Formats: sequence, C-alpha cells, structure tokens
Amino acid sequence: MLTRNCLSLLLWVLFDGGLLTPLQPQPPQTLATEPRENAIHLPGRRPHFQRVKRGWVWNQFFVLEEYMGSEPQYVGKLHSDLDKGEGTVKYTLSGDGAGTVFTIDETTGDIHAIRSLDREEKPFYTLRAQAVDIETRKPLEPESEFIIKVQDINDNEPKFLDGPYVASVPEMSPVGAYVLQVKATDADDPTYGSSARVVYSILQGQPYFSIDPKTGIIRTALPNMDREVKEQYQVLIQAKDMGGQLGGLAGTTVVNITLTDVNDNPPRFPKSIFHLKVPESSPIGSAIGRIRAVDPDFGQNAEIEYNIVPGDGGNLFDISTDEDTQEGVIKLKKPLDFETKKAYTFKVEASNLHLDHRFQSAGPFKDTATVKISVLDVDEPPVFSKPLYTMEVYEDTPVGTIIGAVTAQDLDVGSSAVRYFIDWKSDGDSYFTIDGTEGTIATNELLDRESTAQYNFSIIASKVSNPLLTSKVNILINVLDVNEFPPEISVPYETAVCENAKPGQIIQIVSAADRDLSPAGQQFSFRLSPEAAIKPNFTVRDFRNNTAGIETRRNGYSRRQQELYFLPVVIEDSSYPVQSSTNTMTIRVCRCDSDGTILSCNVEAIFLPVGLSTGALIAILLCVVILLAIVVLYVALRRQKKKDTLMTSKEDIRDNVIHYDDEGGGEEDTQAFDIGALRNPKVIEDNKIRRDIKPDSLCLPRQRQPVEDHTDIRDFINQRLQENDVDPTAPPYDSLATYAYEGNGSVAESLSSIDSVTTEADQDYDYLTDWGPRFKVLADMFGEEESYNSDKGT
Repeated sequence: MLTRNCLSLLLWVLFDGGLLTPLQPQPPQTLATEPRENAIHLPGRRPHFQRVKRGWVWNQFFVLEEYMGSEPQYVGKLHSDLDKGEGTVKYTLSGDGAGTVFTIDETTGDIHAIRSLDREEKPFYTLRAQAVDIETRKPLEPESEFIIKVQDINDNEPKFLDGPYVASVPEMSPVGAYVLQVKATDADDPTYGSSARVVYSILQGQPYFSIDPKTGIIRTALPNMDREVKEQYQVLIQAKDMGGQLGGLAGTTVVNITLTDVNDNPPRFPKSIFHLKVPESSPIGSAIGRIRAVDPDFGQNAEIEYNIVPGDGGNLFDISTDEDTQEGVIKLKKPLDFETKKAYTFKVEASNLHLDHRFQSAGPFKDTATVKISVLDVDEPPVFSKPLYTMEVYEDTPVGTIIGAVTAQDLDVGSSAVRYFIDWKSDGDSYFTIDGTEGTIATNELLDRESTAQYNFSIIASKVSNPLLTSKVNILINVLDVNEFPPEISVPYETAVCENAKPGQIIQIVSAADRDLSPAGQQFSFRLSPEAAIKPNFTVRDFRNNTAGIETRRNGYSRRQQELYFLPVVIEDSSYPVQSSTNTMTIRVCRCDSDGTILSCNVEAIFLPVGLSTGALIAILLCVVILLAIVVLYVALRRQKKKDTLMTSKEDIRDNVIHYDDEGGGEEDTQAFDIGALRNPKVIEDNKIRRDIKPDSLCLPRQRQPVEDHTDIRDFINQRLQENDVDPTAPPYDSLATYAYEGNGSVAESLSSIDSVTTEADQDYDYLTDWGPRFKVLADMFGEEESYNSDKGT
C-alpha cells in the first residue's frame, strides 16, 4: 500500500509541475526532441522548404486505476509551440472515453479523468488531440494520436476457476506420489509489479499431503497411508499474490482426495470352526449352509475363492462363492443318511483371486477354517427293495393266483410296519390285487394276451406310524401266451384252375397265420382233410416252410360239369397244446388258352350252347332291349291318348278355386269356376287392387265397349277384368271374380256382366231357378238379396 501511494504521488508531481513534456509516439530509441520538417505553401510563389521546430510531440500517459479522490484525477497536459499564452489556441480531444471518461481544458490543454477506472475492465484508451485557431477554426497542428494507460494496482485476489477438486491416489503409496495439480488465476497485470505473482500453500491437510508453492502440484507427504484406516481426505489450498508477502490478496479451494484400494489384506475367517446342521432328507444340489471370510479390501481385491481341502466329507459336499456377498455356499453332492453316518468334518480354504505382488512378502493371502456338519434324523417314507418290479403270468390264469411280491422297509431308527396298496389312478380296471401286509400280487380277473399283452401300474407303500409318508414303485407285468387259437389261412384266396390243366400243377400257394404269440421256430403243417383224401381232385403239398401248394390231380376240368370245387385244408401248429383248423378253399374252373392264361371264368358261359360266341350274345341282348323300349313307348302313347279324350269330353275336369270364406253353397261351388283364363301372367300383373276389403264409395259409370266378332278372347277378358276392378259395387269383395266366354251353345247363355245394367235393382234373377241343380246355390243367393232389398224398401 505504501509503494502504491508513493508511486501515485511521484506521477502527480511530474505531470502537474510540467516536468514531463508530452512527446509524439515514437519507437523507444527515438528521442522526443527530434525535429521534423513541415511544407508551407505561400500564394503566388514557388514553394520552398523550410525546416521548422517540431511543435507537438508527446508520449503515452498513465492514470491510476481505482482512484478514490474527491477531485478529478490529473492525467497530463497538451501544449503547442504556437500557443503564446494569448488565448488564441483551442485544444480538443476525441477517441475512447473522450468527454465521458476524460476531459480536456480547451485553453490550457490539461487532461483529467472524471471517473474511477478499472484496468481489468479496460487496460488502455486511445485518444486523438487537435490544436485549433479560435478565430479561424482552422487546425494549427496536425491531429495526433496518443494512449492513456491505466496503471495497475493489486485489487484482485487469486481464484481457482476449476475448484473444488476431486482426486485419488492408491493407498500405501510412497512419499512424493503425485496426486493433483491446482491452478489459481489473478486478474491483475502480470507485467507490472508482483500483483499477479501467486504462491500456493496448504492450510489444512498436513502432514498427509504437500504442495509445490510455485506449480501447485499436490503430493503425498506420509508413507503407507492405509485406506482401511482412513479413506477420505479434505485438503484446503491457499493461493496468495504479491509473492506471498504481507499485504497480498489470497484465495482458497478444497481438494477432496480418496485413497483407492490395493490388495494389501488377505482374507481371514472370523472363527476357526463352523458348525452346520443338515437334515438327511436334503435334496442333492441344495445349499445346506454358508460360511464367510472377511477381507477389508474393496472391489475385485476383496473377491474370495473357496475350496474344500481333500479329506473326510470332501466327496459329499461342494462349495462355491456367492458373487454378491462373497460367501462360501456349501452344497450337497450326494444324499445323506442319518442311519449310515451322523457327522462329517472337512476344511475350507479361502484365498484372493487377484494378488498384488508388492505385498506377497507379508505372507500368504489365504486362510483355513474347519466345517463340522451334523446330519439330522428325519422321518422318511419306506424304501422299496427295487426301483422297478417286472413279473410274468400266463393268460387264462385262474383268478387269485399269486404272481409275485414287492418289499418295502422303514430304514429309520424306530422302524415301523409297512402297508401296501395299488394306486387306483394307474390301475383303474383292477386286474390285480395286493395283500396289504405281505405285499403279494395276485390276479383279480382272467387275463387275455390277445387283448392286453402288458400291464403297467404303481404300488404305494406307507408307514403305519405315519400314513402320510409314502413311496411309490412301478410294476410291469407281461402276459405270457397260451396256445389257444388254431392257425388259419392268412388271407382269402381266389383260386382258379384251367380246364386244360394237367396233373401235378401247383395252382395256388397258401400261408397260415396264428393269433397266438408264436414262439420262435414254430412250424405250420398243411394236409387234406380225411374225407377229401378219398377221391381227391386236388391235393395239398406241404413245403415245410409254413407255406403249401394246391396241386391238381386230374387231367382236365369241365366248367359245364362242375364250375366250383371246395377243398378242405387242415392246418396244424407246433405249440403245446397242438391246435388245428380246417379251412375250405374254393377253386373255380376257368377257360384258358394254350399257355395257361385265364380267358373267362363267367358263370353264364356254362348255360350257353357250345360254339356260341360273345358277339352273338351281345346281339341277342341288344334285340331284347329294343323290344322293351318299343313296349314302353306304346304304353306311353296309349296313356296320352286317353288323357286327351278325357279332357275333351263333356265331363271335363277343370282347375277350381275353393273359397272357404264364402257364404255360398259349399263344395258344390267348386264345380262352377274355371281358372284357365287366369293363367295369363299379364292379367295377374294388371290386377293390383286389393279385393279383400270393401272400397270407399265411388260410383263410376260402367262402360260397355263394342266387341267385334273376331276380338281375341284373352284381350276381351282382360278388358272386362279391368272394368270390374275399378267398379266398387261389384260383389263379392272378398272373392275372386272370374269371367269366361260361354259361347253360343250354353243353356245359361253368358254369365258375363257385360250386358248388365248399372244398378242391381233392375235385375231379375228368377230365371236362375230354371237352370237346374248346378245353379241352385246362385239362385238362392240372388233370390235372398232381392227379398232383402224389397223388405228394406217397405
């Protein structure tokens, strides 16, 4: 602070006292008093050069930053040699901060700073000065440029821009091991004084770490720092400017240092003996216990491998490492039996997987402990003497015959009796029974090998003391065959013999089959039955290989005399007891060519005369078919003619419409309507007005169209139908009105309404009674209506 005040006072005396004359900016080796030459041009004369004295030369000015005085800070003075002190010269200032930061006295040329400056914000200002004649406003000197530098003071402390820091160093590192380098930045001017010269020191963290004062490199200061003792360290670093001298500014930061792990500790068992208790019923492969060795290291340095030392129990147990907990998991390799052995003892070794050779001199990185396993007795189910029982029994064995037995024992210390029973789920048909106490198996039904050759079911054994403890065993019973079926011909043969056959020819090879389970090497024998061997037409030749041949015994056979021959063949097996059967073979006599190829075996050929060819037979059949067709055609024509005669007779039958909702004469009316004329589809399409309800009262005049003699009957009927449909007074409302042309020969003349008058009251229906019984219903109906109308009028 004293140095800064002295420097400020010295600069003020130099500038304010006029001892420092401003110079034009030049290189450092140029003198401030070096003259310069100016060119002056006079009007009307030749220009001549005159060497004149340099009038305005200055150097850069300085101003202190952070000036806190009450008056503006004096910077310097501008003066021109042309200024004689008569007030004819005016000084102006322009450039960086002119008028806002710096001001100039126009008369004296004094420059002042009107506000406090910060070098870290702007280190220098470039300005331009001009001397102007007050009266003419013309420049007396060329415009010149100068610089005002802000003089630095120590007003910024060092800062750690990257802090706080995190670093790590392996444990057990030697003294001087590199940890981290820190760096502090000072915003002051490093080229002026010691304001930016930083020195580092440790305020907290000794004596574990040290720091280089100039470079800021942190190193270990103590040997063999153990992570297991202390893992985290917090170091406080200070950076101070002014070279660390008194009055300098300082900044601090924190460095968090972690000791990383190395494998410097072997695993150790917390106790020398581990006791485990295991039930004898534990399944193979199950975990029966856990042991653990402690390793204070971390990560892969703490990974432990467990091994069973060869010895007692080493072949019954296995051990593996749990990667999550680093425990040794003991597993069962073979089943345990309390009745055989009650305890096992073996040793387990724990060792590190990843070793550090720097610390092997401290001793082996392994430890050993003893494991004692006690087998616990468990109430177990009975044990069968065999895993599978296989038995044999002959078919047709009498019911109740014992075919075998099973045995199960309770191997526990307190032996219990055993009971047996068949699992009903596996033997639902109950072909066998078992004695619950002895375990003997007997047949419960007659067995048939051809139906079921093998039975497979389960037997369950349970302890009397604890029925819930059961065990199961499979029983396989094979049904042995008994020779109860005789052999038979394997397939039905269609045997034929030629009419021109010679004696001793083999016409068929036959084989046999037996439904019994024939043992290996069984033989079938073939022969003729005794009754057929008297005068045989054929014989049987046994080939001794379970086949035989049918051999002819005659010279030629005649189909006309005998078409079929029946040959009884006796087949006999070789099992015990011997079974035989007689099989009748059918032999058909056929016509063959000279080579023995069969030409015809038809039955009808026997009844035809000799010499009738096949072509002649076909011709005869064709004639018979033609005659039958002629007869059928004749009958059809006769029926058609009779039908036409009936249709054209007087008593013709017509299609009728039966109205069951009519109040008329019943079935007698069915003979009065002919609907032949209604079969015209066009008439049906035109008649679309409903007639089942009474229409509204609408009187339309009934028109009568003249009909020519040659008008088509169909058009005439359609026209009259349309007229009747639009007439609301035409009864009946729920009936089908049918019109037909009666012709001139009708006794009742025409029934059409063509000649009817417009009102029904004008009609006289008394003549209907004279038409006969066929019109009786119509006469009664219209006669009643007339009576009704007359009564109504009265």
